[in-house]
Parts: sequence; structure tokens; C-alpha cells
Amino acid sequence: MTNVFLDTGRRIAGWANALRQVRSDRRDAAKLKAASAGRAASPATFIGVTGSSGKTTTTALLSHILRGQDTVREQADANTLMSLRSTLRRRPAERYVVAEVGLSKVDSVRQMAELLKPDAAIVTLIGLEHYSVFRTREAVAAEKGTLVSNIQPGGFAVLNADDPHVMAMAALTAERIVTFGQSPAADYRAAGIRAAFPERLKLTIEWKGGRLDLQSRYLAEHFWLPVTAAVATALELGVPPSLVAERVAGSEPIRNRLGLIDIPGGPQFMIDTTKAPWHSLQLALKALADASASRKRLVLGQLSDFPGSDSKYRKAYSAGRAIADQVMFVGDHSDRSGASRQDSVEQRFVPFTTPREAADHIRRTATPGELILLKGSSNLHLERIALSWVEDVQCWVPVCGLREGCEACGLYGTPYEIHGGSRRNWRRRERWQLLLKPWKLLSRQP
Repeated sequence: MTNVFLDTGRRIAGWANALRQVRSDRRDAAKLKAASAGRAASPATFIGVTGSSGKTTTTALLSHILRGQDTVREQADANTLMSLRSTLRRRPAERYVVAEVGLSKVDSVRQMAELLKPDAAIVTLIGLEHYSVFRTREAVAAEKGTLVSNIQPGGFAVLNADDPHVMAMAALTAERIVTFGQSPAADYRAAGIRAAFPERLKLTIEWKGGRLDLQSRYLAEHFWLPVTAAVATALELGVPPSLVAERVAGSEPIRNRLGLIDIPGGPQFMIDTTKAPWHSLQLALKALADASASRKRLVLGQLSDFPGSDSKYRKAYSAGRAIADQVMFVGDHSDRSGASRQDSVEQRFVPFTTPREAADHIRRTATPGELILLKGSSNLHLERIALSWVEDVQCWVPVCGLREGCEACGLYGTPYEIHGGSRRNWRRRERWQLLLKPWKLLSRQP
């Protein structure tokens, strides 16, 4: 009899799950249809940005430049199909829509590209990201290339001339190709690139129609790539060169993508806590190596998966130790650093389980003017270590489950036990508290 009840319960649960999936699929189909209608009805010029690195900065900077002369709907960092669908359903009325197109799984870029139907497509570079899914750069390039193959008639592609995987995408469209890079063959060539913190990025961009000497606020040399991609696209769209230079000079770096928090009389934090494939770690470490500071320290969280990832923390520690006076590991990988006993005794290597432990250590040991690089994937939210110097950070849960940064979430000033890591849950709880307040007051009366 018990088995009969169990079998019946399992069948009912299966039917319920199937029904929920059918309803979910119908809702998704309806939203997709509304998004397609919104795209078709919008008068905007649609620009898609993809690549393994630099796409968020390219999206944000290009939006900032274009905003200097017209209206822009920007979708940076939120680079999923769901976010794009939501944007297009509103039938954007702006002159430009600049959307970041992210890679997460097979067909993720293709689905976004077919919905966005870009008038212009920018590809920054191809790296070996999401290794467990794609395995090779060729596979990553094939997925990201679908953005180029969906360019609309009369549009154009902006491709990195220094990356052969990107340049191969020129064969995917019959529309106009514009190239950028350090290669002499590039349509927009970057030269004279220099940055060594506290000196910010300077570069010159030359093209057939002219030359621009640019001063920016970016902290490291590798930002030449998104700057050049954004500038090339803006010039192709007809933005005057003088306005381009002015807007580049006034653009602020994105806080969690090698941005800066400078504490008067205290440390300076370089914050790079959004993603951490190997190539991005190398770029961040170069920025730290090039910088001038009284002392340099590195805080390393979780790294992304990539080939040879079994030894990635040993490689990361070795690279960090060669640059920094102290390397701190945060998370459950501290025993994988390969640090010597002597390094531990001399405090060259210091492991911590949670970001709060690392924050407390830095608070006790910080010196004025030192430079501290916070580097890791978004899961540990290492940016809280720097935020705690300027804000009252109360949310110190080691892993909250949200990909977005703490400032985007906005609830870092409230203990996780209250907000549960979800703004939606927080708002729902607030509404219930307001509804229940009269009953609570009545219940307290004698």
C-alpha cells in the first residue's frame, strides 16, 4: 500500500512539474514575441557588443560618448537574454540602444543576436572562457560570431584586427567591416599607449580621416582595447572627434572592473571582482606591477575555470608573489596556493575563509598610500572589503548567490539574514511588514 501511495505521489509531482514547465514555456514565448515586436517597432539604432573581455567597458563608454549628442538606452553588465528581452519589450524610443551580449552556454549569444538584430556589432577579443562548456577558442568564437552574422542590411561590424579569431568573423557578414587595434593594418590604430597608476591611460588613435590624442581615467594599459573599440564605433556613427575626446576624458571606470576606491590617509583599492578567467588575472596583475605605491598587496578570491585549472591557484600565487608584498587568499581554495611554510611565517601568504576576515586583517594592517588589488569572480563579492572603508557594510555572508555587484544590489548595508540577498524578497517583506503593522500594534494593547 505504501508503495502505491509513493508511486501515485511521484506521478502527481511529475505532472505538476510538467504543467509548470508548460506554463513557463508559454510565458517565455509570449515575452519573446513581445520583445520581437518591440524591436521591430523601435526607431533606434541597435548596437551589440560581445567578446571575452572588455565588452562591459566598451558598452558603457560607447553609451557615454553617444549620450553627448543624443539619447541612449544602455544595457551593460546585464548581458543575458532575459535582460535583453525586458529592454526590447518596452519598445525603446531612444536614438541608440547599446547592449552587451554575454556568453553563458551554447546558443546564448545566438538567441540574443537573433532578437537584437544589430545594426552594428562590436567584437573585442576571443579568450578561452567557460572552458567546461566550450573547450576551445574556436568554439567560443563560433558562438560569439553569431552576433556578426545577424547584422542588419546597411550595418557594420567593428572587429579587433589583432585577434585572428575575431577577424575570421568578417566572413560571416556581407556588411561593412571596420577594424581597430595596434596592427598597422587596422582602420583605427591605437598607439602611444601608456598607463602606470597613479598615471591614467593615455593613447593616440589614428585613422584615415584624422588623429585623436586621448586622456582617460582608466587605471591600466589594457583598457586601450575597449576605448579604441568604442571610439572607432562612435566615429563611424558620425560623432565629431572633438566630442569623442571630451567624452572619453570625462568617463569614469566601472567600479568593479579595475575601478578605484582611494581612502584619504589610508589604502587605495583596485577593484576587479566581476570575473576571473586566467587572461583577466594576468591583466590585473600587470596593472598592479606597473603601479607606483609604497606597498602592494593582493587579495585573491575564486578563479574561473580554464585549461590546467587544477594548478591555477598555485600559478596565481606564484604570479602574485612576484609582484605583491603580501598575497591573501579568500575562500575554500587557500590550501591550493602552494605557498611555502616560510611564506606563511613571514606573512607573505595569508589565507582567510571569508571576505570579512580579510577585511578585518586589512583594517588592522593598512598603511597610508598602499595599493591593494581585489581580484576574483563575483561570487565572494570581495568589493565589500573596499566598500567597508566608505560605507557601513552589514552583509558579510560569504556567498550570497547573486552575480551582480554589491553596489548594484544595494543591500550591503543590511544584514543578509534580513534581506536574503534578494531585492525582490526584501521589497515583499517590507510590504508585509507594513500590512501587519496595525495588527501588531493592536496586539500589544492591554
